[in-house]
Amino acid sequence: MALVQSFGAAETVTGSCHLLHIKQGPNILIDCGYFQGHTEQSNTDAFGFDPKSVDILLLTHAHLDHCGRIPKLVKDGFDGRIISTRATLDLAEVIMLDSAKIAEEDFATQLKKARRRGDQSRVTEPLYTAEDVRAVFDLNIQYADYDTPIKATNEVTLTFRNAGHILGSATIQIDYKEQGQAKTVVFSGDLGNRTDIVMAEPTAVKKTDALYIESTYGDRDHRSLEASIQEFKEAIINTLERNGNVLIPSFAVERTQEILVLLKQMYYSKELPECKVFVDSPMAIRATKIYNQYHHQLNQEAQDLFQKDGSVFDFPNLEYTPGGNDSMRINEASERCIIIAGSGMCSGGRILHHFKHRLWDERNSVIFVGYQVQGTLGRNMVDGAESIHIYHEEIKVNAEVFMINGFSAHADQSELLNWMSKFEKLDNVYLIHGERDKQAVFKKAIEDKLHKKVHIVKYAEEVWV
Repeated sequence: MALVQSFGAAETVTGSCHLLHIKQGPNILIDCGYFQGHTEQSNTDAFGFDPKSVDILLLTHAHLDHCGRIPKLVKDGFDGRIISTRATLDLAEVIMLDSAKIAEEDFATQLKKARRRGDQSRVTEPLYTAEDVRAVFDLNIQYADYDTPIKATNEVTLTFRNAGHILGSATIQIDYKEQGQAKTVVFSGDLGNRTDIVMAEPTAVKKTDALYIESTYGDRDHRSLEASIQEFKEAIINTLERNGNVLIPSFAVERTQEILVLLKQMYYSKELPECKVFVDSPMAIRATKIYNQYHHQLNQEAQDLFQKDGSVFDFPNLEYTPGGNDSMRINEASERCIIIAGSGMCSGGRILHHFKHRLWDERNSVIFVGYQVQGTLGRNMVDGAESIHIYHEEIKVNAEVFMINGFSAHADQSELLNWMSKFEKLDNVYLIHGERDKQAVFKKAIEDKLHKKVHIVKYAEEVWV
């Protein structure tokens, strides 16, 4: 039997990291992600295994909580092979470099303050630098195509299937032999929805002895996408028609691209009032270019937009503002603007600059299109904060605030159950990448509706598959 241990995304959502040890075969690590929010684990902790012992790293997709500790893994001794889709590694490079930039800037700020007070003892080095990120891409990298088996070793065959979550995302099927017996384990990665604005629907898998499946929203169903799109359009139209501005704090990968597709569709259907649209995030701009480069992997609606004018996202009213001076010039447009900027939870980034200049004006609106974690500035605004403190200044929240919940890139309970129901052979189910209370609800739903054996995986627990 093979052994699986989860050193992240076990009874929590972030830090995805799962080690598969095949007897007389390779040690395979599936993801090496960053812990985000309040977790018992720290990104600076030791991995719980020897990075030098890992032969192959498989990457399901490019979100930080799945790829964010790869540079640390390499720093700590991993020098094996990385296998991933090409789109995933292109996006992962952007995301890891951005993470390194933030860490290096934070370190420089801490160091400056420490020198002024004469005590540098509590200043911690950044988890990794841009140079460490570049070292990742000096390793042996092999690119996977969807539905095309890869002979990783004599004992192991890998098949990447489209997970429909973000560009390049994959469910990974691992077929191996132990003492002549054929075995299969599947890692779902993060799964998307069948009705996504940009992504194609997740590909079904036919058989497995063991399924490791994400359970982020295993306890509930999302609000319908159609209702969310309608609410989004109404908020945009009503704000622009009163000569206001729309501020959209947005995540750089997937959510920004979804918003751009909706706005482009509104433009061509003549639903979008006269306005200027700005994408004011260097990271989102780079990610959008990568999405456009791999347009053939997106859904039919996105490909139809590409066929119309050679771009999935661009349209005449849209302007990208990569530089700081470009961003500041947006202030010259006093009305009828849509400004898409990071960060998605308002924990930093250029969106704060736009809040300072526009949040106090009751003609304007803020549209949140992604989950806001407890304790973030975004969550405070969604919860009705009357004012916020940014740049040493108190800013009144007079703008109308919308929270639109239906744009999640994660499958909800019904979508997860539907995807699982397509298996012709499914012996054991292991829940990862979810909060414990939500996993308990999902476990019962699987047992009641699919009649499968389900286990909630604990951190570092030894699971034989």
